[in-house]
Amino acid sequence: MKQIFNLFDFKQKVDYKTEILAGLTVAMTMIPESLSFAILAGFPPLMGLYASIIMCLVTAIFGGRPGMISGGAGATVIVLIALMQSNGIEYVLAAVALAGVIQIIIGVFKLGKFIRLVPHPVMFGFVNGLAIIIFMSQLDQFKTVVNGDIVWLTGTSLYIMAGLVALTIAVVVFLPKLTKAVPSSLVAIIIVFLLVYFFGINTKTVEDIASISGGFPPFHIPNIPLTWETFELIAPYSMIMAAVGLTEGLLTLNLVDEITETKGSGNRECIAQGGANILNGFFFGMGGCPMIAQTLVNLSAGSRARLSGIIAAFTILAIVLIGAPIIEQVPMAALVGVMIMVAIGTFEWASLKIFNKVPKKDIFLVIIVALITVILHNLALAVLIGVILSALFFAWESAKRIRARKSIDENGVKHYEIYGPLFFASTTNFSEKFDVVNDPDEIIIDFKDSRIADMSAIEALNQVTQRYSKVGKKVHLRHLSKDCRRLLSNANGIIEVNILEDPNYKVATDKF
Repeated sequence: MKQIFNLFDFKQKVDYKTEILAGLTVAMTMIPESLSFAILAGFPPLMGLYASIIMCLVTAIFGGRPGMISGGAGATVIVLIALMQSNGIEYVLAAVALAGVIQIIIGVFKLGKFIRLVPHPVMFGFVNGLAIIIFMSQLDQFKTVVNGDIVWLTGTSLYIMAGLVALTIAVVVFLPKLTKAVPSSLVAIIIVFLLVYFFGINTKTVEDIASISGGFPPFHIPNIPLTWETFELIAPYSMIMAAVGLTEGLLTLNLVDEITETKGSGNRECIAQGGANILNGFFFGMGGCPMIAQTLVNLSAGSRARLSGIIAAFTILAIVLIGAPIIEQVPMAALVGVMIMVAIGTFEWASLKIFNKVPKKDIFLVIIVALITVILHNLALAVLIGVILSALFFAWESAKRIRARKSIDENGVKHYEIYGPLFFASTTNFSEKFDVVNDPDEIIIDFKDSRIADMSAIEALNQVTQRYSKVGKKVHLRHLSKDCRRLLSNANGIIEVNILEDPNYKVATDKF
């Protein structure tokens, strides 16, 4: 198709045929995943579709990364499960809206850059934990209610469920080897649906969970008391959801940047995602964030513009308005099979291959982040703990690098040439380098290959100078950088030291 009009960015050409087909493909792959995550969290399935419509449309138009797809994603929904179980759906909607406000604040103050602080082992653990949660959650579909008790399926029901799940997985795995013209997950769902429909197989369907028939997303103000106690209740969930959504989103944005060799705007994406989640809170959506799997589907279909996301959103809306009776007959086994393959695809299998090739601390980070994610279902906390542990490991390794070369010059002055950063973790090793009793009356501490980094370093210097002062000896500091001098000047009420001024050497130049 002739590329003539560009949507929002007039420097970028848009292939409308490619964008429309990519949008339709994305919509078909997003529907089963959004439904499954909504059902997993105990929400009405329609909430998942509403979330996908709102997230996909708003971020496609206003987001910071053309080609990136957002929807009702499991990463953020999992955070809200506990709130749903304890306080109900009204509080969930309020928490989603508040998460949107937090995300907008982060975008406005340009804090999205801090995603760079997340180390690679932490992301491995985060993704692996999410994959395990998705997989384990599918096991609930192999259970049923008997006399008020939840029990595992047995007999014929179990065999039918397992067989249909296996068929779904087989289609998803083997169809791409024959053709990639259509999404294998969509074909798998259609095949299982037709098999159950025409052979009259008795198995659980979406309709058994809840109805998805509906209209446009309805405007709804969350019915909760506007009190400080309510804020205290939902704020932790909102902050975690905001952090998880932005973490997932900014990592996906970086991935798209690498694939397309272009540059997106992280802060603009934060604002768009926040605005979409605020709308979710007032239009009966479960909230969401960028979806890695759907984004990769979109890019592999050739999309590089915003149009595909807009087409995907309107396609899902059309299905809700017109195609609900058909979607309600979709067997749950088909969705379970698709989600199992999503879990398998999400898991970073490469992380298992590098266990013998990376430092043990990195292996520990992968495992601990994954365990926290699986046990607590708190993705943001898992990432935060991973970042903290990674920082502590780095501090410990850096602390061990502090060195001091000692020498005495012809004037009897002892020189301590310091190597490595002087900061809170290295102050003890630094202090142990000095022999106060046996040193001469004058010493020079040379920081040419070191740096005073923080208050703990200043205090360590203060203690060293006081130890020498008590025995009548004098300390000089040499080769301090400008920022080190600034730190000492700001702390002159705490420490008084003699700083040797290094000469400024003038370079003579000939002028013609």
